[in-house]
Amino acid sequence: MSSSDASGGPETPEEPAEGGVAGLGGGTASRRHPRATLTTTTARPEGGGRAAPGDASAPARQWPLLTVLGLAALGLLIVGTDLFPQSFRVGTLLVGAALLTGAVLRRTLPSVGMLAVRSRFTDMITYGVMGGLIVLLALMVQPAPWLRIPFLEDILHLTLT
Repeated sequence: MSSSDASGGPETPEEPAEGGVAGLGGGTASRRHPRATLTTTTARPEGGGRAAPGDASAPARQWPLLTVLGLAALGLLIVGTDLFPQSFRVGTLLVGAALLTGAVLRRTLPSVGMLAVRSRFTDMITYGVMGGLIVLLALMVQPAPWLRIPFLEDILHLTLT
């Protein structure tokens, strides 16, 4: 009797045992995980919407990212061309300032386009710490540093001697 059970009614699928999967049979409770669902989209980061209306051109919609990239590119250009004696320091300062600008834009603007990579807090901390460290190192680079921090010099001397 393939289409009916002993009572003459239609065959019904087995009810799953507690925590089990239907149709597996057996008296033991099988502990299988439910089937994973397929993710079809990715959630946009908080503030990751367009920075300008949708009818604006692509560069206008992404002006925060282009501002940060433009400052960083200018800094790298200054370092690469080596036009004046302190160009390494000035260019590196511009790269650090670009990251700090990104942190400020991420904090103040509700939508920053593709500048939003993670959550707002994580982006601000990442851009701010990296930018601050780059600026600090650019100010302390030898020879003739623009900023001297005595306890760091002492630590350096203790580790090298």
